[in-house]
Amino acid sequence: MIPSTHVVVEIVLRTAMIYLVVLLGVRLSGKREVGQMTPFDLTLLLLISNSVQNAMTGPDTSLFGGIAAAITLLLLNYLVAEVSGTNRRFRKLVQGQPSLLIHDGEVITAHMAKEHVSMDELERSLREHGISSYHDVALGVLEVDGSISCLKYDELNPASHNHLVRRKYLQKHQ
Repeated sequence: MIPSTHVVVEIVLRTAMIYLVVLLGVRLSGKREVGQMTPFDLTLLLLISNSVQNAMTGPDTSLFGGIAAAITLLLLNYLVAEVSGTNRRFRKLVQGQPSLLIHDGEVITAHMAKEHVSMDELERSLREHGISSYHDVALGVLEVDGSISCLKYDELNPASHNHLVRRKYLQKHQ
């Protein structure tokens, strides 16, 4: 049995609202949490999906109601991806921006705290990059996908490397 147009429109609107709320919740959870899924995160995601299912379809448990909700989610996801690809401001709103964690061999603790990155996580990432100390890092960035990328001084172009080395030398000898 196919539900009435009124019921389908209600399902589409409910699903769109839930999509936006969950997207906002994921965005507010921070880059690190999204990029590093743990069993706890997976459990939470499954429970959220189960808890919002009734809010999307309401009393309609028909096959067509479920299809309408699924199509709405797929279309919204496609639209968000399309707009993100063409609109930089919207992309920053949805995905966020990279955060500088290490600059010129110094950890930026305020950014680490804001992004909920511990020193253990940072040091683990440095080891994965073959770097023994954050003092050897010119730039360390928490990317929007939750990964940490690092550039050592010798990976920068020679002009900037000389500038940074000279600045470090002057700071130590003042």
